[in-house]
Amino acid sequence: MKKTLLCLTLAGALSACDTGERNTETTDTTATETNDMDQDSQWISLFDGQTLNGWTTYGKNTVGAAWKVQDGVLFFDSSEEEGGDIVTDEVFDNFHLELEWKISKDGNSGIMFYVQESDEYRYPWQTGPEMQILDNDGHPDAKIRTHRAGDLYDLIESSEETVKPVGEWNKAEIISNNGQLDFYLNGVNTVSTTMWDEQWDEMVANSKFKGMPGFGRYQEGKIALQDHDDDVWFRNIRIKRL
Repeated sequence: MKKTLLCLTLAGALSACDTGERNTETTDTTATETNDMDQDSQWISLFDGQTLNGWTTYGKNTVGAAWKVQDGVLFFDSSEEEGGDIVTDEVFDNFHLELEWKISKDGNSGIMFYVQESDEYRYPWQTGPEMQILDNDGHPDAKIRTHRAGDLYDLIESSEETVKPVGEWNKAEIISNNGQLDFYLNGVNTVSTTMWDEQWDEMVANSKFKGMPGFGRYQEGKIALQDHDDDVWFRNIRIKRL
């Protein structure tokens, strides 16, 4: 009888310990899932796949007919006359931007940030630095270092070439956080630099932007997608404030 009671007591203790371990594991998993959901909820979609809501042509209140939505993709149709660079309605300071793009044969485009939309500036590139989009194999700009896909246009060339062939999707990321700027193209950190310090000022002074006093000076602004008279496609455009 005593042996039976002892066995039952030990079994109960082991069962309690085992249940506790399982509960801890479940709690840890739940915490991880909750954290992942919190991270996802921080992302803001800049393109809903159906409309051009949240975007306007730079300096206007509408979007030019060249910018179209087709099969969930934002498409710039160079055969249309009414185009122009488009910008977000919202302004961002520290951010993490993600999107996918593909370019037409011999095509050129770009992603600009910290763009100032005002009467003082006629074009987005007068203020906003650019991550270059390019057909490196066909466009003549590819002969210029710092003008190739994934470059910080006319300022810093990519650490390595990771762009995919014409017609294939590329994943681009731009992260700007308290002056630290990083570009990623297809998972590779192609550019890493510090904005707004003496080295930045010197780099801008030695570029084609040297005569533009507003270029690369602002610490907040709009995101812009470039009309460079070539077909280009964008999808899965989202941003997270940092």
